[in-house]
Amino acid sequence: MSEEKKYPIDKVTYPIQKFIQQEKAGGIVLGISVIIALFLANSPWSDQYFEFFQHKIGLQFNGESFLNYSFIHWINDGLMAIFFFVLGLELKREIVGGELSNPRKALLPIAAAFGGVVVPAIIYLILNPTGEVSSGWGIPMATDIAFALGVLYLLGSKIPLSLKIFLTALAIVDDLVAVLVIAFFYTSEISFVSLSIGLGFVLIMFIGNKMGVRSIFFYAFFGIIGVWIAFLLSGVHATIAAVLAAFTIPADMRIGENAYIDKIQHYLKKFKAMDANDEIPTLTNEQLHILDKAKEGTKEIIPPLQRLEHAMHPFVTFIVIPLFALANAGISLSIDIEQLFSTNVAMGVTLGLLLGKVIGVVGVTLLLVKLKVAPFPEGMNIRNLFGIGLLASIGFTMSLFITSLAFTEEVYMTQAKIGIFTASLIGGVLGYMLLNKKN
Repeated sequence: MSEEKKYPIDKVTYPIQKFIQQEKAGGIVLGISVIIALFLANSPWSDQYFEFFQHKIGLQFNGESFLNYSFIHWINDGLMAIFFFVLGLELKREIVGGELSNPRKALLPIAAAFGGVVVPAIIYLILNPTGEVSSGWGIPMATDIAFALGVLYLLGSKIPLSLKIFLTALAIVDDLVAVLVIAFFYTSEISFVSLSIGLGFVLIMFIGNKMGVRSIFFYAFFGIIGVWIAFLLSGVHATIAAVLAAFTIPADMRIGENAYIDKIQHYLKKFKAMDANDEIPTLTNEQLHILDKAKEGTKEIIPPLQRLEHAMHPFVTFIVIPLFALANAGISLSIDIEQLFSTNVAMGVTLGLLLGKVIGVVGVTLLLVKLKVAPFPEGMNIRNLFGIGLLASIGFTMSLFITSLAFTEEVYMTQAKIGIFTASLIGGVLGYMLLNKKN
């Protein structure tokens, strides 16, 4: 039997594949994107940087323009819909068979997530009770799962698996609450006709699920052409359409694991029984037929939900989120102190994230443990619980996204972004230092 062939291109692709497969890779790429955006926004090319994302692109038919939006609009409502779609797939997977499927195990991170959502919003509203600035209360509610887990995975084996699971479940519930907040509180005037059409397409996808339709094309067609466009035109944010569409994707296996093993072993025996000639670089038609059958069997055991999540996750992590950061993280640091503190937006976001998350996550967790409603996860103690609370204050992607929905005034958006950066940087560094400390 000959060994696997190595080609010169493997020396390039293997390190890239190895990097992409690392849990911390997404956080690293996102961090680099933020630095590039900040550099461009404060460079001699800042005017070109800001103007670029205002260029419009759309469709034209019979002299009329359709879906004619700026680049930043397409990124925030189009590409980010893909991010929310994958988020919806992750949420459904966790609810069906993950950490959120066991009520007792899920209770602690769910409660901690709600504490980490409510307390930051209260702190923000105390500092910004009235006027347009009060609409930013949703900004400090969100945790950036990519950044937070990226910092956690930098610590490697120093952190028990239970802590990583706890933070993942907490961040997922946190994101679900953020989605609901966007749906109910950051939606413009609603076109009920378009909304009804969109919900009708969601119903079609749901019925397809129940009837056993497992075609990715079926869900992609109705999800994009039907649900996403209808929601985009309805006034309800298109990211909500993405989450609803994700929840209609089938999450069950067509065949059981034992049946799959028997089937694959049968095909392997048939493949092995054929005459193999390593000198010939191609396969026979019979071999191709057997491999196709094995491929179909493998396709049957992987639920469409996990197939989509696995296929789309790298695209979202290394294309969508970095592009979002490039478009939204660029802020001019030339803002003077007086303008920065002309309102309490920056202070509300900073304290909401940095104090609110820690108080909410740590406080609710300790309360439930003290009341013996739920036990501490194995390996967790007070110190690393505070570390998790600090990492939860990294509110980058979702916080920036809600900022774009909450404010129309550029000065408020800049103040909020500076608050997000400040809290995320301090929370990330302090969280890392606390979790890295030896017992």
